[in-house]
Amino acid sequence: MIKNAIIRSTVACVIQRNDRFLMVEEARGGRQTVFNQPAGHVEPGEGPMAAILREVQEETAWQVTLTDYLGLYVFHTPEGLTFHSHGFIATPDVMLSSPIDSDITATHWLTLNDIKALGDAGRLRSPLVLKRIENAIKGRCFPLAVIHE
Repeated sequence: MIKNAIIRSTVACVIQRNDRFLMVEEARGGRQTVFNQPAGHVEPGEGPMAAILREVQEETAWQVTLTDYLGLYVFHTPEGLTFHSHGFIATPDVMLSSPIDSDITATHWLTLNDIKALGDAGRLRSPLVLKRIENAIKGRCFPLAVIHE
């Protein structure tokens, strides 16, 4: 057992428009980019809902409306890190003219098949990316009221 292990609190959001999902392409050490939902860390003094609204806007320039909570996903990396990732579902409202984070190389609206192909090629940031989308499609979600901020 690791003593004094730090658990990282993160957020991610499934945003669907018609049959496509909003994804970010991001630089991740080396040349090849990886794909993820808009996601990031919960900052000090911030709750998960505020964090995901901020992260979506910073990474995609989209303002969204949160509709559902997918739940808490626990992920252990091979390097021994532990992430508690809050998953959300949102609908896109308006795209702003604000710049996006410098780590994001592009945003894409991709089909489920496109995302599965990226997963098969090892280009998804983590296995949680596809799991969150599949859970959203299956309606495995909870009301936002289960989060008390």
